[in-house]
Amino acid sequence: MQQRLKEAYVRAQGNAVRIAQILSDEHGMAPSYSTLTRWVRQAELRAAPKRSGEYHFAPGEEMQHDTSPHRVTIAGKTLTAQCAALTLAYSRRLFVRYYLRFTRLEAKHFLLQAALFMDGTCPHCVIDNTCVMVVGGAGADAVIAPEMEAFAATLGFKFMAHRVLDPNRKARIERPFFYIQTNLLPGRTFASLEDLNAQALRWCIDIANAKPKRALGMSPEAAYATERPCLRRLPAVLPPAYEVLDRVVDLYGFVSVDTVRYSVPERLVGKTVTVYKHYERVQIHHRAMLVASHVRVIDERDVRRTLPGHHTVPQRAPREPALTDQLLRGEHEVLQRYATALKLHHQHGRGVRALHRLVQIKQTYPREPFLAAVAQALKFGLFDLTRLEHLVLRHVAGDFFALAGDDEDNDA
Repeated sequence: MQQRLKEAYVRAQGNAVRIAQILSDEHGMAPSYSTLTRWVRQAELRAAPKRSGEYHFAPGEEMQHDTSPHRVTIAGKTLTAQCAALTLAYSRRLFVRYYLRFTRLEAKHFLLQAALFMDGTCPHCVIDNTCVMVVGGAGADAVIAPEMEAFAATLGFKFMAHRVLDPNRKARIERPFFYIQTNLLPGRTFASLEDLNAQALRWCIDIANAKPKRALGMSPEAAYATERPCLRRLPAVLPPAYEVLDRVVDLYGFVSVDTVRYSVPERLVGKTVTVYKHYERVQIHHRAMLVASHVRVIDERDVRRTLPGHHTVPQRAPREPALTDQLLRGEHEVLQRYATALKLHHQHGRGVRALHRLVQIKQTYPREPFLAAVAQALKFGLFDLTRLEHLVLRHVAGDFFALAGDDEDNDA
C-alpha cells in the first residue's frame, strides 16, 4: 500500500487530487480526500510545516518600510498608485503616503516625511530587495545604492534587506497594507493626489494609530509615547531630497524632464544647464545661477510649462491694406461703399478678383461716368461687373459723343 502511494505521489508531483485519480484508475482504490491526505502525512511524504516564529523588538530598535500598488480613483479616474508605508516595529505606529511612481527621488521624499512624522528614526530600517534601494545582491549580501545609503545615514539609520522569499521578516509593515485597502480607500472620494495624501495622513492619526491592538494591549499612539524617547533625533538641518540632471536647452527654449518641457530664458538656447529635480519643484541653474523655478508636473505627460518673461512673443508688422483696397480707398464715398458691398457679395472668395476687375474699370474710363455708373449700380444692388461696365459705357457715350437723335434736334 505504501509503495503504491509513494509511486503515485511522485508521478502526481504531490497533488492529492491527481494521486486519488491514479489510485482509482490503476488500483481500484477510492479513498476520501481527508483519508488520502492522512495517508500522505503518515507516510511522511511531505515535509512537516515549520513552526511560525515571532519577532520581539525593543523600543526604538527597528522600523520597517515597504510599498504596494493600489488601484485608487482620483477625480473620477481610476489608476494605479504606489502606497508607501513605514512603521515602528515596537509601537506599530504607521505612516502612509501615495505616489504615482516610486523612484529614488520619491523614496527620499517619503523617508524624510516619515522621519518627520515619527519625530525620529530607529537605527535599522528593514526593506525587501527592491531595486530602488538595492543595486546588487540580496538579503545579508545586499548592496545598498550609495545615494540612498548616504541619505539614510544623514537621517540616522541604515537599511537592512531581509532574505529573499521571507516577507514575514517585515510582517509589521506587510499586514497594514490589507487594512489600508479595506479601510482607507473604500467609501472615500479623492479630488487629487494631494487630497488623497491629506486624507491618508488624517486616517493614520485618527484611525490606524488610535485603534487599540490586541498584541500591544493599547493603541500604537499610546505605545509610541514609550518609544519616542528611544528614537534617534533628527539633525538640525534636514537633507534635501532631489535629483541632479544635465540638460541642453532646445531650440524652442525648453528643457525636458520626465517628458515635461520647462521653459528657460531664450538667451540660453543651446546652452547646457543643471536641473535640480525636487519632489515638488524643478529648479534650473546655469553657471551656478538660478535661471528658472517651476512647479513640478507629476500627473501629466508631454506638456509644456512656460514662465512669464522667458520667451518674447514676435510682434507682427501691421498688415498693409491690399493693393486693390488702396486704389479704391478715399476716391469717393459711393465707390468705397460699393467696394465694401462687393466684397460682402463675394464673401466666400473674399471678392479679390472682383475688386481687381473694379480697379481695372476705374483706371480704364473717365472718373465722372465711372462714379455715376457705380452710384446707379449701388442703388439697384448690381454687382455683375460686366453690366457695370456697360453702364459706364452708356454714361461715357452720353457725355462725350454726339448721338444721332441729338444732332437732328440741333438742326431743327
